[in-house]
Amino acid sequence: MNEWLYESAWLVAILPYFASLVAGGGLLVLRKATRSLREWHRTFLMGSLATSMILSFLLVQAQLGGSGPYRWAMDWIVSGHLRLQMGYLVDPLSSMMLVLITTVGLVVMLYSHKYMAYDQGYVRFFVYLSLFTASMLGLVLSPNLVQVYVFWELVGMCSYLLIGFWPNRLGAAKACQKAFVTNRIGDFGLLLGILGLYWATGSLEFGEIAERLARLLASQALGLFFPTLCCLLLLLGPLAKSAQIPLHVWLPDAMEGPTPISALIHAATMVAAGVFLIARMCPIFQQLGTVMETMAWAGALTSLLGASIALTQTDLKKGLAYSTMSQLGYMVMAMGIGSYEAGLFHLVTHAYSKALLFLGAGSVIHGMEPLVGWDPAKSQNMLLMGGLRRFMPITGTTFLLGTLSICGIPPLACFWSKDAILAGAWAAHPILWTIAWTTAGMTGLYMLRIYLLTFEGRFRGGSLLPYRSHQKAKPQEDGGMTSCLLILALPTVAIGWMNTPWFHLGPGPSPSLIAFSSMAVSSVGIALLGGCVAFLAYQRATLGLSGLSYQWPQLHRASYNRWHIDEIYDRSWVRTNQILAERASALDSWWIDGVANGAGLIGLVSGQANRAWQGGNLTYYALSMTIALVSLLAIVTFSTLP
Repeated sequence: MNEWLYESAWLVAILPYFASLVAGGGLLVLRKATRSLREWHRTFLMGSLATSMILSFLLVQAQLGGSGPYRWAMDWIVSGHLRLQMGYLVDPLSSMMLVLITTVGLVVMLYSHKYMAYDQGYVRFFVYLSLFTASMLGLVLSPNLVQVYVFWELVGMCSYLLIGFWPNRLGAAKACQKAFVTNRIGDFGLLLGILGLYWATGSLEFGEIAERLARLLASQALGLFFPTLCCLLLLLGPLAKSAQIPLHVWLPDAMEGPTPISALIHAATMVAAGVFLIARMCPIFQQLGTVMETMAWAGALTSLLGASIALTQTDLKKGLAYSTMSQLGYMVMAMGIGSYEAGLFHLVTHAYSKALLFLGAGSVIHGMEPLVGWDPAKSQNMLLMGGLRRFMPITGTTFLLGTLSICGIPPLACFWSKDAILAGAWAAHPILWTIAWTTAGMTGLYMLRIYLLTFEGRFRGGSLLPYRSHQKAKPQEDGGMTSCLLILALPTVAIGWMNTPWFHLGPGPSPSLIAFSSMAVSSVGIALLGGCVAFLAYQRATLGLSGLSYQWPQLHRASYNRWHIDEIYDRSWVRTNQILAERASALDSWWIDGVANGAGLIGLVSGQANRAWQGGNLTYYALSMTIALVSLLAIVTFSTLP
């Protein structure tokens, strides 16, 4: 059974890819017919992903049952000493990621049926969605760095297409370009790192690179500088994909795309790709202390930065985006201090909780748009919401579950993984633990702020409506969307029990109950403190936290404007490149084009001048011969004079 299953593992990625190819080809060749059969195409695309999900569950069951890793590969390019292979690798890491991607992806597809029902690009959206999921599945199954890089770029391309899905929106067009350019910087570093490691070790296979690098370092045949440089360059790719400092600026702007894509990017595809690659490369990174230290500090500072910006955001989706950025920092920090299992566990628990929150946000936006308009500045503005739980009870309840989970409140999913990270940070680096612990308190504050501004109090969007409309208008939730929220609420509540002091699936020993409990008291305490501050400030209004913007306006403005990091990049990098591009364009227009056009103009003028003499008139020919003969005689005569 396992042998057949492992031999069929390649279907997990191929099925959604083939489905997207068929539906996408139909859009190119038979556009009207494909659009008229959109329900059939949706069923076909969802069916392919559902089949991949079933295979993924069977694979993870086989891995939990004790089956060892399975690798299949075939030669792709063989030239001299160069041998590139393509294939797939099934191990505990890849099988876990397969289940995460397929389950979240299928729920997002089911949700998108209602959310995108009236969009003209309905089939195109599902094609992109299926291709996006297939690219991520191919990435996690990749057995070597070359195949990783191929699917890495496909994931980036799909994110570009989906973030800019609505090209008529200027914000979406700019956001997808920003995501593309920022990730190209990271991907260039990734490519250089791959080439450097191949030059040093002669291999592109993960296991072989780790083994050969260990031998080279032990024998001192290779110094620390070059492999450290290569790994730091390679690390730029995951840092960009997972929105870590300094390449984090693309993630909040990616919210310009449809909300289901925001859920998929923040839960199981784009940002998860960076954490996955770090986990896959950990046997290599852990041999180089500088790389691990850089990773840990980048993650810790990113978690703190994301939390500090989320405190003041008024856009619902951007507030959740900075929450994702902060939680990704937790995961990267965990990898950097050697807590690989805790970091991966937090990747899983956070994925389901954040998918729940983003789809809940989509339900809110969908209910707000008929009231305040289809302008994201209004339909996503939390200052125009409030009291929505009365009209959207399922959305409000499930959103609260996701909020408490991200805050780390027991017994919800993220509590178990976040506390495992904090325990590892305390043992490895007290300063990093202090940053992570402080961030936990800020998480409780900004997440409860988001919930309270959106679902509690009174509805504040009525100021945009006529009086009679305000009396009759009520936000409503869609039954199709809420069913997806209820599905995601189950893992948000229960999946954290997979790795507790009482029940442990990992290969290592179970966490110490005493150590875990002592850490939980401090982490839950600081999260509850942040939540209480948010409750007093935004629910009871007994604590004038909202008035802090008037007492320290510069600090509030800096946080709201993302600490002006985007402006710094714009002035130092974007505008510099724009000036260089403008000058290069001027050089091309005035000098290069001028020389080429001038040469053409000379040829044109001389041709026109000769044209009069080449009309077939013998008189002109005789005159030309006379002028030429006289000129020649004059030259000879003057040249012979003394």
